[in-house]
Amino acid sequence: MTDNQPARVRYAPSPTGYFHVGGARTALYDYLLARQTGGAFILRVEDTDQKRFNPEAVADLLAGLRFLGLEWDEGVEAGGSYGPYTQTGRLDIYRKYTKQLLDDGYAYRCFCSSERLAAVNDARQKAGQNPGYDRHCRRLAPPETEARAAAGESFTVRLKVPPAGSITVHDAIRGAVTVKNSQLNDAVLIKSNGIPTYHFAVVVDDHLMEITHVMRGEEWLSSYPLHAHLYNFLGWEPPVFAHLPVILNPAGKGKMSKRETRAPDGSLYPVFVHTFKEMGYLPEAMFNYLALVGWSYDDKTEFMTREEIIGRFSLKRVNASPAAWNYDKLNHFNGIYIRRLSVEALTDRLLPFVRRAGIQADRDTLLKITPLIQERLTLLSEAAEKIDFFFGDDLPPFDLALLTPKKLTPADVPPILQKARAVLARIEFNHDALAAGLKQAAADMGLKAGQFFQPVRVATCGKKVAPPLYGTLAVLGKETVLRRIDQTLARLSE
Repeated sequence: MTDNQPARVRYAPSPTGYFHVGGARTALYDYLLARQTGGAFILRVEDTDQKRFNPEAVADLLAGLRFLGLEWDEGVEAGGSYGPYTQTGRLDIYRKYTKQLLDDGYAYRCFCSSERLAAVNDARQKAGQNPGYDRHCRRLAPPETEARAAAGESFTVRLKVPPAGSITVHDAIRGAVTVKNSQLNDAVLIKSNGIPTYHFAVVVDDHLMEITHVMRGEEWLSSYPLHAHLYNFLGWEPPVFAHLPVILNPAGKGKMSKRETRAPDGSLYPVFVHTFKEMGYLPEAMFNYLALVGWSYDDKTEFMTREEIIGRFSLKRVNASPAAWNYDKLNHFNGIYIRRLSVEALTDRLLPFVRRAGIQADRDTLLKITPLIQERLTLLSEAAEKIDFFFGDDLPPFDLALLTPKKLTPADVPPILQKARAVLARIEFNHDALAAGLKQAAADMGLKAGQFFQPVRVATCGKKVAPPLYGTLAVLGKETVLRRIDQTLARLSE
C-alpha cells in the first residue's frame, strides 16, 4: 500500500473492562490515520473470551469513543458491508478457514487434556526450556485425528509452525524483527468449544475486512511472527503493522495502571475515559494530549486543533520508546482549553456539573458567574465548590474566625463590616463603582485593601477564597449582599 491510499483501520478491543486511556490512544491513532487519508475507521468487538466478556464494558467503550469525538465509519451500531462486527457472529467464517488450514497441512488437531498440557509446561520450565507445548499431537496422522474428532473426542486446532529457520516481520515503528521459528509455539487457533482464539480470528477478520493498517500495543509484538505465518499459510498479503509504545505510569517506572488509585491526599488518579469525563476534562484537551503520548509533530508544537493533528499525523513520528503519562501536563492542557472557550460555551459545559453537585443553578445566573471563574478552573467539576454561595438566600454557617485578616483582631471585624455595609448601601452594584467605593472605604479606615476585603468576602461568600470580589458582589446583588452582612454582624454580636 502506498502512503496516499485511503487507509482502512480498525479498533478491535476485547471488552472485559472499562475503556482505558491506553486503548483510547490506540483508537485515536486509528482515527487520525483514517481521517488523514480519507479512509475508514472501523470498530470491531472481539468477544471470543466469553468468560470475561462484559456487556457493560461495550456500552462504556462506545460512550468513551463518542466523548472523544472518535466516530467510527463502520462496525458495531454503525453497520457496514464487512460485518458481522463481533467475532461471535462470525463463527461460520472461522470454520471455513480452519478447514482450509487443516486440509493444506498448516494446522492440526490436538487432543491433549488440560492436565497433560500443565504437566508438560511444568516439566519444560524445570528443564530450563521455554514454556509451551511439546507438539505431541503434531505427529498424529490426519486420518486418525479425523476419526477421533468424528467420534466426539474433544480437541483444539493448533498452528503448525515450521520447526526450523526463522521469520522476519516488518513493523512501521520498529523496523525489521527476525524471530527463530524454534522460539514460537504451535499456538491454539480454535479452542475445544469451537471458538477461535485471538491469534486466528484477528488475522481472518483483518483480511476479510480489507484492513490496511493494524495499530496495537507493543505487548502484541511477540504475536506478530505467528500472525505472519498465518498470513503466509492462507496466501494473504498482511496489512502494515505498527506496534505502539507502552504508556508508563507518571513515575516512568512501569506500565500505567489498569486500575484507578488514589494519592495520599485522597486525589484520584483516573485511568478510565469515563472518569476523565466525570471529572470535567474537555474532550478537546484529551484529544490533543492523547495524541502526544507517543507521537509528536516536531520538538516544540504541543497545542493543536483536531484538524491540525489529523493533517500532521504520521506513523513515522510515532516513537518506539515508552511515553509516561503526565497528569500535571494534562491538567495544564485542560486549563488552557477551558480558557479558550467562549463564556457561553463554557457555561453550557459547566451547567451539568453544577447541577450534579446539587446546586439549583439557572443558566442566566451562571452565565454571569462564568467569567469570574474561567481563569481559575482546571477541571469543570471544580466549579461547584467555587460558586455554591451564589445560589440560595442565606449562607450555611461558616467559621467566624475566617473573618479576621492578618495583623487584625476579631474586634476589628464588626467596624469593617459596618463601614462596608454603609458604602455598599449607597453605591451602584457594578464593577467600577464597587471597586472605587470599597477601596476608598479601606483607605478611610487606614487599612490595606486585602485587610478590608477579607471580612466582606467571607461575610458574603462564606469562604476566604472566592471569585474576584467586585464581580461576585455585582452578581449577588445589593439586597443579598446587605442581608448577608447583616446576618454576619448579628452572629458576631451574639
